[in-house]
Amino acid sequence: MQREIEELQRWYESQCDGDWEHEFGVKVGTLDNPGWMVDIDLEGTSLEDMEPERDWISCDVRENTFRGRGGPLKLGRILRVFLDWAHAAGDD
Repeated sequence: MQREIEELQRWYESQCDGDWEHEFGVKVGTLDNPGWMVDIDLEGTSLEDMEPERDWISCDVRENTFRGRGGPLKLGRILRVFLDWAHAAGDD
């Protein structure tokens, strides 16, 4: 999971242009069932009108936000789904 966190940090940094980071960003939290939630704002990025490939983990895009949901041991996989999708789109 360390690799995914480092890659996500690099992706986030690459989006920061003096404006984007003041309105948009990345949110990671927990669910009460238990599990993880990951919301990544896509507005203003090259990913904003794209859909990632589906996986058995719940990952989708709603209102220009990547939304990843998964069980308590799935945070790394959720981040991998997002990062693979971002890399495939050339948005490093």
